[in-house]
Amino acid sequence: MIVRIISEGQYRLDSALLDELNAVDAEIVAAVGQEDDARFRDLLARLFALVRERGRPLLPDELAPSDVVLPPPDLSLAEAKTLFVGEGLLPG
Repeated sequence: MIVRIISEGQYRLDSALLDELNAVDAEIVAAVGQEDDARFRDLLARLFALVRERGRPLLPDELAPSDVVLPPPDLSLAEAKTLFVGEGLLPG
């Protein structure tokens, strides 16, 4: 699975990590719905950390279609309200 973090790059992740990413994504949806900025920030940082720590960065000349596109790390809660709705960003 290829995950892109906007403004940062792409990472190759084992698809077995999808359930863990989905759990964090669902928590982000809840935090956004409750307008809990502190929890939103913590969870967004956790989502990025999972991708960065457990993924392998793709080389610049190794671009591939992204299965998941994550927003930039400086995303505001107001901006997140348009992205983290319903089932969130991740499939499943």
